[in-house]
Amino acid sequence: MSADQVSGAAPALHFNELVALVSRDEGEALSDALLDAGALSVSVEDADADTPDEQPMFGEPGLTPERTAWRHSRVIALFAGDADPLATLDEACAANGLVVPESREIRQVADQDWVRLTQSQFDPIRIGERIWVVPSWHDAPESDALVLELDPGLAFGTGSHPTTRLCMEWLEQTVQAGVDVLDYGCGSGILAILAARCGAGEVVGIDIDPQAVQAARDNASRNRVDAHFGLPEACPDRTYPIVVANILSNPLKVLAAMLCARVAPGGRIALSGVLARQAEEVAAAYAPFIALSVWREHEGWVCLSGVKADERQA
Repeated sequence: MSADQVSGAAPALHFNELVALVSRDEGEALSDALLDAGALSVSVEDADADTPDEQPMFGEPGLTPERTAWRHSRVIALFAGDADPLATLDEACAANGLVVPESREIRQVADQDWVRLTQSQFDPIRIGERIWVVPSWHDAPESDALVLELDPGLAFGTGSHPTTRLCMEWLEQTVQAGVDVLDYGCGSGILAILAARCGAGEVVGIDIDPQAVQAARDNASRNRVDAHFGLPEACPDRTYPIVVANILSNPLKVLAAMLCARVAPGGRIALSGVLARQAEEVAAAYAPFIALSVWREHEGWVCLSGVKADERQA
């Protein structure tokens, strides 16, 4: 008899995790079949990850990825503790005409405080000279820090990715009091919020994703800054002394003429979301409007920046 049974305490809750190895063409179909059969959640991973056979899949708007599935996939399905994952696997495969994977195992997963566990994975992030991105469940590490309160969420941009970090460092060194800023592709709004915290004048953030726009508005309110966010059609028809865009290389090239037209004469622009090997082709797309150069590189990503010629002073 266990200690729990002696004391009368309820046994700890747990879940069962089914792990199956499948070939390139079977991962998606098996995932759908297991979800239909009652799995609580299903994920697919590269079974060759962290080995010489790992196959990263990259893609961005306007480009088709070279591959859409891994050569060997690991399907991980979560079931309630009283479920029979192996029986469910057999039934799901039979109902969908799939071959039952030869390699499969069951792992027991203890119930946890998932909120606390998730929060523990996100600590404050220091960026630049005095910027700290701090989740709401943490205190600011330094009393005189420039603190941005931001929780991980649906919209891209928490300061952890090199591209966001590069833009934040650039803004910290570039923004001057009262200068207006346009953040195109604002995501979570982190760059626009930082610009406002650095003393910028009017700050506008634009994104094509309505969820990102709402997340940015919520984050600006939480940080008590005055910044305006909207979809592209809401972008004011004017120029800005500072324009920043942290997107990806392909859309950056497509947007070259439009973004450069938003930069005021003598104004500055910064672009990120660009791999070091893509810097030259992105700079070439902007060359007819603004000469760009690599401002800084971090972990294989670069921030390009340039100053728009002031023809009034020519």
